[in-house]
Amino acid sequence: MANSTTKPHRSNWMLPSCAVLLVVTVYFSMAFWAEDTEFFASVLFVAPALILVSVALIVCALTRGARQKSTALLSTVLALWLTAIAMFLLVSKYDFAMRTTARWLIWSRSYKAQVLAQPHPITGEFKHIEWDGWGFAPVGDTTVYLVFDPSDSLFAAARGGLPGKFYGIPCAVPEVSRLEKNWYVARFYTDQDWDHCD
Repeated sequence: MANSTTKPHRSNWMLPSCAVLLVVTVYFSMAFWAEDTEFFASVLFVAPALILVSVALIVCALTRGARQKSTALLSTVLALWLTAIAMFLLVSKYDFAMRTTARWLIWSRSYKAQVLAQPHPITGEFKHIEWDGWGFAPVGDTTVYLVFDPSDSLFAAARGGLPGKFYGIPCAVPEVSRLEKNWYVARFYTDQDWDHCD
């Protein structure tokens, strides 16, 4: 008798839980693998899919006779939408930080090898590679560089979070963030890059 009461309760939460897990996975995947403009373009494809799934679940809930199954399907629709809205707000605010953290955790060894393989710059600038970027024609491009700072002189700039002109970086930058000792990402102002400063 105990089994007959727990089984329907468990099945009522299985579909909404799977829906939440799916939405979280999709949004985190988009944040980790897509640049900012690609993330918002991806959302344009996710929203119609979410609407179609929701409509299908609502139609199933209305045409099914069992009240428990209808409740589970409607709960799934609610869970889908609440999770999608929450994830959109979270990811749109923190996507660069999440993408940077994930990329550094997964591929830092490869990125370090690319940077360290470069010849020593004669000008005293830091070794660097392009790390990330976003933007489009009317607004302009924003470029972010992975920077190797052997003396860790950028530590104070990263901790303070203030914009400025820092030794080893040719342009003034709005932000420097520390990944680990000696490794930083430097975000340049829009329409500037390592070779083109105002």
